[in-house]
Amino acid sequence: MSLPSDSVWKAPRWALAVLLATLSMLGPFSIDTYLPAFAGIAGSLQASPLEMQQTLSAYLLGFAVMNLFHGALADSFGRRPVVLTGLVVFTLASLGCALSTHVGTLVLFRALQGMSTGAGVVVSRAVIRDLFPPAEAQRMMSQVTIYFGVAPAIAPILGGWLYVHLGWHAIFGFLALVGVAMTLAVWRVLPETLPASQRQSFDPRHLMLGYSQLGLSGRFWLLALASGVPFNGMFLYVLSAPTFLGELLGLGPTEFFWFFLCNIGGIMLGAWTSGRMAGRLHPRRQIRIGFGIMTVASALNLGMNLVWPPTLPWALLPLALYAYGWALLVPVVTLMVLDLFPARRGMSSSLQATVASTANAMVAGLLAPLVMHSAVGLALASSALMAVGLLAWLLVKRRMPREHERTAP
Repeated sequence: MSLPSDSVWKAPRWALAVLLATLSMLGPFSIDTYLPAFAGIAGSLQASPLEMQQTLSAYLLGFAVMNLFHGALADSFGRRPVVLTGLVVFTLASLGCALSTHVGTLVLFRALQGMSTGAGVVVSRAVIRDLFPPAEAQRMMSQVTIYFGVAPAIAPILGGWLYVHLGWHAIFGFLALVGVAMTLAVWRVLPETLPASQRQSFDPRHLMLGYSQLGLSGRFWLLALASGVPFNGMFLYVLSAPTFLGELLGLGPTEFFWFFLCNIGGIMLGAWTSGRMAGRLHPRRQIRIGFGIMTVASALNLGMNLVWPPTLPWALLPLALYAYGWALLVPVVTLMVLDLFPARRGMSSSLQATVASTANAMVAGLLAPLVMHSAVGLALASSALMAVGLLAWLLVKRRMPREHERTAP
């Protein structure tokens, strides 16, 4: 059951979308800003390429592990306390990164950063569904994705500028300032959207019952895979950006924005289209269109890389098309996950984020190092990740009850 949003949030809805998008973007923003400084950090700390990759893997692993708990905590203690605690920890971890003098210390604080940023992603989804009925929630989630898309587009530009002019330490100092600003903003304006009467017990037995209920749901796992794994088809390129852009495409640190601009442009346009479709197009048809677009984009990407060496602009255009297809379907699938167990939306959001971030960590630690030096390898791996999500969706369609065919999420 959704709260009447007008009685909880008095400001314009776009302002709520901006706030929730900023909370959601903190995770990817913390990755994209430091990627242009990868080589500089390695030289400064005398770190090997493998050790630098661990700064990314540790962040993603911390994000994945702590996501198991953000939602359960938010279901038990409310949305605001969890977000505020996460922001304070993020700010302190960012300062730790800025002051690091050894790669091991940087890995430790990056893991702490990852553990804290998941709170914003998990809780923002639950807040949307707390406040809005299905079709309006899809529109709001799409609007959040549009605003969210601005941050990754500007993050590598800011990161490259800070690195070139002030050094890599300034990147993490800047992230600490972002953490302070977000903490103040949430403290002042974000309402509590989970009434005390709807909060779940934090008793371990009650929590285990909730986790087992979700863990034994085949539909939950298939929907989580359908939305989370295809994202890695894009994220693989983000993880490989220093090599893909610097070595294969020959771009400098301040030119990385072309890649992020194409990807984020596709995400923003797809999210805008998804919002326009809310309540007008059958959810299954929208998801089918999204996967169809990603399939075409993957085939184009692989085919062109087999024929020609990667060059601008064609090497980036299929990636933008892929991002468009993913953004078209992900708000619908996410809301399906949240509505499987309405009393445990926070926990559902947590586990969904955990599935996605665990896949992110595996791709970062295992797959990306294997394929990042080959344009064909990147395209092939991206296509395989998309295929996993498509297979999950085809399987879950057969297990969905009839009411999902009649009601838009």
